[in-house]
Amino acid sequence: MKSHVTAFAGGLLFGVGLLVSGMTEPAKVTGFLDVSGAWDPSLALVMLGAIGVHAVAYRLIRRRPAPLFESTFHVPTRKDVDGKLLAGAAIFGVGWGLAGYCPGPGLTSLAGGSATSAVFVATMVAGMLLQHLTQYVLNHPSRNGGPESNRSIPVANPGLAR
Repeated sequence: MKSHVTAFAGGLLFGVGLLVSGMTEPAKVTGFLDVSGAWDPSLALVMLGAIGVHAVAYRLIRRRPAPLFESTFHVPTRKDVDGKLLAGAAIFGVGWGLAGYCPGPGLTSLAGGSATSAVFVATMVAGMLLQHLTQYVLNHPSRNGGPESNRSIPVANPGLAR
C-alpha cells in the first residue's frame, strides 16, 4: 500500500511541475520545436532542471540497499537499441510535434478539462490498445503452428462467445 501512495505522490508532484512550468500548453511544445521561427527555449530549461535533479537524486538513492517501500530496486537491464525502439521513438516524436502533447502533459491537461487533450488521450489509448493487439497476434502460438493453433482468441467471458 505504501508503494501505491508513493507512486501517487510522485505522479502528483510530476503533474504539478508540468502545470507550474507551463508544459501542459501545446503552444510551449510547438514553440520549442519551431527552431527556425519564434523559438521558445523554456522546454529545454525544464528538461535540464529535471535531468539535474534526477542525476543527483539517482546517485543518492542508489546508495541505499533497497527503496523505502520495496524489497529491491527495479532498474531496467536491457541496453540494446533495436528497430522497434527506434520506430517507436520516431512515432512518439512525430505525434508529440503534431499534437504538442506527450503522455504526461496530455493526462495533466485532461484533468483540467481540455477537449483537445481528451482527443489526444483517447487516441493515445487507442494506439496503445492497437499495439497490444498487434503484439498478441504476432506472438500468439497459433501463428507459429504451436499447440494452440486450433484455439480462438480468448475472451473475457467465455459464456458470451457461444
